[in-house]
Amino acid sequence: MDVTNESTRGNFILLGFSDRPHLERILFVVILIAYLLTLVGNTTIILVSRLDPHLHTPMYFFLTHLSFLDLSFTTSSIPQLLYNLSGRDKTISYTGCAIQLFLFLGLGGVECLLLAVMAYDRFVAVCKPLHYMVIMNPRLCLGLVLMAWGCGVANSLIMSPMTLWLPRCGYQKVDHFLCEMPALIRMACVNTAAVEGIAFILAIGIVLSPSVFILVSYGYIVRAVLSIQSSSGRHKAFNTCGSHLTVVSLFYGNIIYMYMQSGASSSKDQGKFLTLFYNIVTPLLNPLIYTLRNKEVKGALRRLILVNLSLRKKL
Repeated sequence: MDVTNESTRGNFILLGFSDRPHLERILFVVILIAYLLTLVGNTTIILVSRLDPHLHTPMYFFLTHLSFLDLSFTTSSIPQLLYNLSGRDKTISYTGCAIQLFLFLGLGGVECLLLAVMAYDRFVAVCKPLHYMVIMNPRLCLGLVLMAWGCGVANSLIMSPMTLWLPRCGYQKVDHFLCEMPALIRMACVNTAAVEGIAFILAIGIVLSPSVFILVSYGYIVRAVLSIQSSSGRHKAFNTCGSHLTVVSLFYGNIIYMYMQSGASSSKDQGKFLTLFYNIVTPLLNPLIYTLRNKEVKGALRRLILVNLSLRKKL
């Protein structure tokens, strides 16, 4: 199929795995199921955190924002991806590609910083438990979330135009599922060292610095947990912090690999699968990780189900 015809002029063609249609059919089914489960899981976390008064704490305030980010992150790209995988039309308009890139960079940056904020919340909860509610007051929590959003959006406002304005000399085919920065940089017909250098510097602030902060925070947390005399107290602290650390490892591992190397040197197929992983698998696993390892969330779910059942019986 020749996709570079008159009707696609001005659009991008997202190649994906066009040369392996059987793989695309499998991916369509897997991604559709994963996306639906992601919507259900993260929506449940948001509703439970907001409806149950026991969860009106800083930790669940941040968790609600994380679930909202995961919903936004996947919805910014998965519907378009499913559309492209379902048929022969693999085009996306220039405007659509620009919006997708902006949201991808912006929401991804916000999530990187929000995970660091959540690590700080756990650090205060474990290392300064008596002053936790004083330090993590509503004003500070809101300020930290707004800072994460501001920095993430600012990063996207810088990198999105720089990536899209790179000369492509008529190239329209994006060897990827999505309009992602490394794939678009590879399309450029000029030297991209300056753009990649700026991207690397911004990634230090958005990706690497928060990850280092998280590691340092958890160093203090582990030391504090080991000093707790009560075995049940240690178990509870490890469970709560373990959930967050698992999410951090899944998200940061892929992001650092993808964005802390040059777009030209990254493996194309490997990059595609890594993108699918942190765009689909991580948002899908986050609700499971936090609910399966968290007695408070499971308790809140049980209470909401019991209340709902009792209301139905009365009706």
